[in-house]
Amino acid sequence: MASGIARRVGTRIDSETDVTVRRIGLVVHGGRPEAVAAARAVRAWCEEQDVHCTDIDVWRDGGRHSAREEVDAAGDPDLIVTLGGDGTFLRGARLAAVHDALVLGVDLGRVGFLTEVPVAFVHSALDAVLSQQLDVESRMLLTMRASRRLEVPAGIEELMRYGRRPMLPPPRVRTDCESGGEWGIALNVTALNDIVVEKLARDRQVSAGVYIAGRLLASYSADALLVATPTGSTAYSFAAGGPVVSPRADALVFTAVAPHMVFDRSVVAAPDEPIALRMLEHSGQAVVSIDGQLRGVLDPGDWIGVYASPRRLRAVRLGPMDFYGRLRERMKLSDAPAAVADGTPPPLWPVTSPRPGDLAHLALPPAPDAPQQTP
Repeated sequence: MASGIARRVGTRIDSETDVTVRRIGLVVHGGRPEAVAAARAVRAWCEEQDVHCTDIDVWRDGGRHSAREEVDAAGDPDLIVTLGGDGTFLRGARLAAVHDALVLGVDLGRVGFLTEVPVAFVHSALDAVLSQQLDVESRMLLTMRASRRLEVPAGIEELMRYGRRPMLPPPRVRTDCESGGEWGIALNVTALNDIVVEKLARDRQVSAGVYIAGRLLASYSADALLVATPTGSTAYSFAAGGPVVSPRADALVFTAVAPHMVFDRSVVAAPDEPIALRMLEHSGQAVVSIDGQLRGVLDPGDWIGVYASPRRLRAVRLGPMDFYGRLRERMKLSDAPAAVADGTPPPLWPVTSPRPGDLAHLALPPAPDAPQQTP
């Protein structure tokens, strides 16, 4: 593994991309001792390198704060380092996106896809960032408009926070966007994984008209309706039977959860094709979750429109991400017995020799111990 990390940090970023790191913000999963220990190691590295380091405590003062407030309190860091699993990374990504900062995920999770660096190599990763020996991966984000401001009724808030820590406040209205009329109001929302509308009561389905690119697709009755990014295609959307989409792609993935209809397939829309959900008159109340965080409640007649955000997440990578290798590993994919019963199992890496010139533009991560391609 150590040689793999060393090999991967050899790719430089584009010279036009500014990644000068003078201030680091830490988002730590405080409930995991290994994350707390890793945070101490990051602070020690920052002290040695004369890099300012601030802990971003999203639970400070006993309540949740907006991403802008949290970033301001941290002194506008150039790099957000998350120490935990995918949930911790999502918190860090929300902070990074609001300030256009870089985000680096240190992997302390079990089944996630978002974090990049094994905890044992956090020093090597930080050295690579400081010396600009890295890749910056741009990932699609979602935002939304709504027929009205989202609110969380007090009684529902108490119900939903049982066993949880304090929730995020309802999204603010963006004052830099036109509002009103049929286009609703623009909400200050950033989602890396998904925006979900799900039923609040067990015996009342979500009934909604689903519009893609301005045209009615169908009226659905389901447990939940969700719009995911390619990054989020391996999260809730995947659990609901949605497709796996490369995180390097730009698309909106619509998936209905347990729909009461024959058509139960996901629909993949282009990044400039918005997806709107309009609650029908006999629908039960529905909650809106953004990256797994409850942010409001919809009543019959309300609607939301989900579309690609003009912002992008800038994630630090120490070389090309082997997404499909991680998919095979994390999902514990196995070969069909019938496929290998009468022969030799296929190799994990079909080719190890340098690729021809006409294939140089393709994104193919190098096989272990294969000679490196010259950019």
